[in-house]
Amino acid sequence: MSEDERTRAMRSPGDGRPLPPRQDGGLRSGGAPAHQRPSAPPGGSPMGPPAGDPPRSGGRVYGRQRSGGGPVKPLGRSKEHAPSGPRPPRRRPSGRVILRIIAVLVALLLVVAIGLFFWIDSRLGGIDKALDDYEGRVADTPGTNWLLVGSDSREGLSAAQRRKLATGRAAGQRTDSMMLLHVSDAGDKPTLVSLPRDSAVTVPGKGRHKLNAAYAIGGPSLLVKTVETVTGVRVDHYMEIGFAGFVDIVDAVGGVEIDVRAAVNDPKAGLKLKKGKQVLTGDQALGYVRTRKGGALPDFERTKRQRQFLSAVVKKAASPGVLINPFTSIPLAMSATEAVLVDEGTGAFDMLSLGLAMGDSPVTTVVPFGGNESVDGGTAVKWDREKALDLFNALAEDKPVPKEIIDAG
Repeated sequence: MSEDERTRAMRSPGDGRPLPPRQDGGLRSGGAPAHQRPSAPPGGSPMGPPAGDPPRSGGRVYGRQRSGGGPVKPLGRSKEHAPSGPRPPRRRPSGRVILRIIAVLVALLLVVAIGLFFWIDSRLGGIDKALDDYEGRVADTPGTNWLLVGSDSREGLSAAQRRKLATGRAAGQRTDSMMLLHVSDAGDKPTLVSLPRDSAVTVPGKGRHKLNAAYAIGGPSLLVKTVETVTGVRVDHYMEIGFAGFVDIVDAVGGVEIDVRAAVNDPKAGLKLKKGKQVLTGDQALGYVRTRKGGALPDFERTKRQRQFLSAVVKKAASPGVLINPFTSIPLAMSATEAVLVDEGTGAFDMLSLGLAMGDSPVTTVVPFGGNESVDGGTAVKWDREKALDLFNALAEDKPVPKEIIDAG
């Protein structure tokens, strides 16, 4: 065995087989003797990659890679090398941007509210001379006093509606309900007092009559004069609503929930209700405040229902859910301005104040009465003079009404 054969045998793998003969003739890797290999270009290295190629690290080519001797391709990010884990959060609007958006929305709401306010004010129907001065008129009293009148006017009702609502045909002008609302300057709760329409009173210049006769004889102005004379309370605002307007307003707010204290079946008022809480439509509401059924004193119970319902309907009309929603507030404004008549000095701001006062759960009562009196060929309610004076003096002086009077009403 020659020396070369022994050398190859020493380099053989562990199975004893000799390595195959070297094909490079003993030269170093590169395929040519060192003295025949081209010299390294400027900036290159004989041992490294040709100049201009990207540097290699760990077998990876940055920026581009060679594959199977093919053309150079850009190195893209494959799915297997894409970063796993949560995506970065989306950029939220800055606080300044949010404040600007809120400011724009508030400005738009203010513009709409102001426009609606002036629109309502322009649509309010005024009653001329309802609060005219007269000789001997009661001096101005503290607080704000409203005379609220529900007339039995059928104006605006068709023949079919009159039959449905059982309103009949009434000649002339009459009042179906009257209430005096006192809003205190001292911060006390408002007070709502029913004035029974059959109350025996002295109508200025006309003698002794039932209270509602003052309206039939001389309209709103004589009614106001009569109320001021017998109560000693100065009336600051007058508001009147008829049957048709009453129905429209109730329907515009989507009905009103009332706790009916006893079942009612009154064909004359077109009403049949079960006992308990229920939402009344406009038709049902009109029947509810007009019926004389129930209780030992039907007219006394009637005034209670009128106060109960007036408080409920005004409170709902002034609630945020109705006022903020344009689908209820706009129909309500249209119905109210068409149905309600006010004195010529009352505007939209005064109506808003009225709504807020009624929404404050006012103290409610009726003028104390005791006994009857024959008036106008019929029987009228006679007021308890002493208790009635205590009631009206408290209102005129802007003081709380005595508790015993409230409990009696």
